[in-house]
Amino acid sequence: MQKITTTVLKKMKQSGEKFTCLTAYDASFAIAQEEAGVEVILVGDSLGMVVKGQVSTLSVSMDEMVYHSANVARPCQKSLIMTDLPFASDITKEQTLANAARLMSEGGSHMVKIEGGALMLETIEFLSQRGVAVCSHLGLLPQSVYKMGGYRIQGRTKQEADQILSDAIALEHAGADILLLECVPAELAERVTSSVNVPVIGIGAGVNCDAQVLVCYDMLGLTHGTPASFVKNFLKDSDSIQDAFKSYVEQVKNGQFPGIEHSYS
Repeated sequence: MQKITTTVLKKMKQSGEKFTCLTAYDASFAIAQEEAGVEVILVGDSLGMVVKGQVSTLSVSMDEMVYHSANVARPCQKSLIMTDLPFASDITKEQTLANAARLMSEGGSHMVKIEGGALMLETIEFLSQRGVAVCSHLGLLPQSVYKMGGYRIQGRTKQEADQILSDAIALEHAGADILLLECVPAELAERVTSSVNVPVIGIGAGVNCDAQVLVCYDMLGLTHGTPASFVKNFLKDSDSIQDAFKSYVEQVKNGQFPGIEHSYS
């Protein structure tokens, strides 16, 4: 695997080659994922749930994100490291830049991920102009789960779908390098992916995105309770965690995952 940059990912989109993303929170999982060919490793604020045992992502602090990001970035030589800005760390442009700078300088991250659509346009532009690579997260926003009324599919009404598409196009123009769509109908995700020039990563967004992401513990069958319908257990038919990561990469790249059963209409 070559060294992955935003330029490489955009070229992959242009050529129709899919890429993969998984979450990691420590060096061991990061090494295993990079060796399996995972192009983008996401240090997700999902650590609030899968590492800390909380009911949501909202308790995660900047210090925790910096710590886990550094643990993931330190051993990686090729994968692009993307880190979530945690809840309430992006209230103002200046605060967002300061926190993004921490994730990059202290945490070793190459890109920050920020939840939100049109409201974040000015912030995305502010970061982009100052050399910060950004992934904009649309659809289901875990940091806004209480405002949204729970973990539910977004973009099913025409108004919601049109807003997500409009936001995606506007975010690209503002300087977002990648978009991430979570829990939206597959048809909407396909429209968004074909309407922008930047790569689109999907989770519960159908097979026609440029890439897929899953929480690593979910795709290893370690989810507490009932897993989301977009999750597949890749360890079930594998002999090891390393083989599960390799199977995930292979199935994303050949279009086998996600299947219809992992998508929404």
